[in-house]
Amino acid sequence: MSFLLDGKRLGHGSGGASMDKNDSVRGAREGAGCGCPVLAFQKMVSGKYKVRILWDLKDGARRYGEIRSGLLRGGDGSAEIAPRVLSRELKALATAGLIDRRDYGTVPPKVDYRLTPMGRSFVPIIDSIRKWGARHLAGV
Repeated sequence: MSFLLDGKRLGHGSGGASMDKNDSVRGAREGAGCGCPVLAFQKMVSGKYKVRILWDLKDGARRYGEIRSGLLRGGDGSAEIAPRVLSRELKALATAGLIDRRDYGTVPPKVDYRLTPMGRSFVPIIDSIRKWGARHLAGV
């Protein structure tokens, strides 16, 4: 089986080169038609909770339980966030450089999360999205 990608025949039995992981990533970027910064941004904030976590951290550092409570507050009847999911979202935001995890090294453990300068620079964008939603999605 073979297929064409940008005029090249790829796949098994084609006699051509096979597609590796980097080729598929490159193809996704080119296929998006919008350039790397937009695709990278989309990947950074994709997910059900990441933008809401960033918005909740706009007023200062929060502990894990406070973030979890904030996600439940004003919920639209969706199921409670699983601890594993919240931990994964927080780790992804920290890896992306949008939040900072501060471990106080105490017993019992005390950890809080706060926006980094890059994360703070995203707050006005979220606010614009919130205002747009209030104007255009009020009846939805």
